[in-house]
Amino acid sequence: MGNCSSSSCGSKKGGSCGSADAAIAQQNTAINTSLAKIKHKILVMSGKGGVGKSTVSTNLALGLANRGYKVGLMDVDLHGPDICRMLNLTDSLQAVKEKFDLVPPMKYGDNLKVISLEYMMENRDDPIIWRGPLKIQAIRQFIADMDWGELDYLIIDSPPGTGDEPLTVASTIKDAHALVVTTPQQVALADVRKSLNFCKHVKMQVVGLVENMSGLVCPHCSNTVEIFKSGGGEETAKAFDIPFLGKIPVDPSVVTGGDDGKPFLASNADSPSVKAFQELVNRVEKAMAAKPPALQTISGCACGDTCNPSTCSC
Repeated sequence: MGNCSSSSCGSKKGGSCGSADAAIAQQNTAINTSLAKIKHKILVMSGKGGVGKSTVSTNLALGLANRGYKVGLMDVDLHGPDICRMLNLTDSLQAVKEKFDLVPPMKYGDNLKVISLEYMMENRDDPIIWRGPLKIQAIRQFIADMDWGELDYLIIDSPPGTGDEPLTVASTIKDAHALVVTTPQQVALADVRKSLNFCKHVKMQVVGLVENMSGLVCPHCSNTVEIFKSGGGEETAKAFDIPFLGKIPVDPSVVTGGDDGKPFLASNADSPSVKAFQELVNRVEKAMAAKPPALQTISGCACGDTCNPSTCSC
């Protein structure tokens, strides 16, 4: 696409450049049509791996679905998709009847639709060895080609960092909001600050920050032990002037539920972690129900004192 020029293409009708442009335009139309039916889009992201983004994404989506909302859960962690396993979804992609039919996502219960790259793989243990353009195209197809229908929420689970996947979401879904996940350690918070600065650069509004693994729930007495410290996420939220959505402690049952395909909010367990997840759902629901101006954006330029206005796009 980027190598096409007027000299090489000329005015030839039906040439490769014209065909590619027409295909992109058609896909853009399909993307816009799909997104127009979705009220709220939330990208769950973090600058660091291993902070529990998939756990937060899955339980947030399920918590909203349990309240009667129509919810979509899109796994754009293409190299390490976990959502299917966390929900014990074993469906395989079925061929559509007609050429331009939309592909039905997987379903979990009555209100939750799910799409993940594993849905399209014959062997889910095969590695995905893709460069950027293939990843970008896959994410665009997740939106354009899937039959999401009318949704109240689309929750997007992203891989760690600020690379192709979150950048593609930001550029494709212009009204997406970010929910940033961290753990309390300083090394995690340093990486999370990069995610928040990423949101500045792409002008993505931030719903808030959640501190996951904030203490360990003792399986015997249900008290919480701060094995990873606590409070760093709240301090970071204050420093960036964004909402703090709460602390979610580690509970062995959360780990077991994820491995068994039985997410925490699919159960009626009475635990500090369940209560924390429910409170997270409450706060996200309240924030997204507000008018867009009520949602706080991170102001200022991510470049800081080194910003050059002539070259910066902030």
